[in-house]
Amino acid sequence: MEDVHAYYGESHVLEGVSLRVDRGETVALIGRNGVGKTTTLRAALQLTPPREGVVRLRGEDVTGEPTHELAHRGVGWIPEDRRMFEELTVAENIGVAVKDASRVDEKLESALETFPELREHENRKAGDLSGGQQQMVAIARGLVGENDLLLVDEPSEGLAPQIVQTVAEALERVSDEASLLLVEQNFPLAMDLADRFYLVDNGRVVESGSTEGVTADDERIRRYLA
Repeated sequence: MEDVHAYYGESHVLEGVSLRVDRGETVALIGRNGVGKTTTLRAALQLTPPREGVVRLRGEDVTGEPTHELAHRGVGWIPEDRRMFEELTVAENIGVAVKDASRVDEKLESALETFPELREHENRKAGDLSGGQQQMVAIARGLVGENDLLLVDEPSEGLAPQIVQTVAEALERVSDEASLLLVEQNFPLAMDLADRFYLVDNGRVVESGSTEGVTADDERIRRYLA
């Protein structure tokens, strides 16, 4: 993303965001609530198309392309608000994300191995699940899609600590096969998972660098997160 500006109506939310995710990297977007992190993911996906700036995928300008075309190109999304198909079962919700129909059973089994709690709910409607269970379905759906780049928005939100650990392990596994751009309020988790970070404040990147050795006590971090 190069000098990306994005708006909601007349509200100027992203004010020149520039960042990159290299092949095989996990990159964390950190910052307080409401500073533009989710909008950055939406701009990358063209769900909130930039009014200025350029989004490139593998070096090709994809600014203004339909979101479904980016999905076909291998960009996946795990949204913060889960986006369940409430009348479909857990298995059906996960299955619709599998691009090769012949591998649905294989991919479903892999997802259920990652989140064993879902196995007993496999045939329940997603709308009848708890919030934490829905979050697991949303993450499982993102993991089975065989994406080259996965945009992940607040994967640990609303989850019990033991499930957060399961989610972290699942994201680590998928990072062996895909690049990740991760929005995460859990600062230690973000630093553990990511190779690099961008700190966003008021629609701008104000700090960036390697996550190695970075803690919430770091002065350049603390003044923006406190």
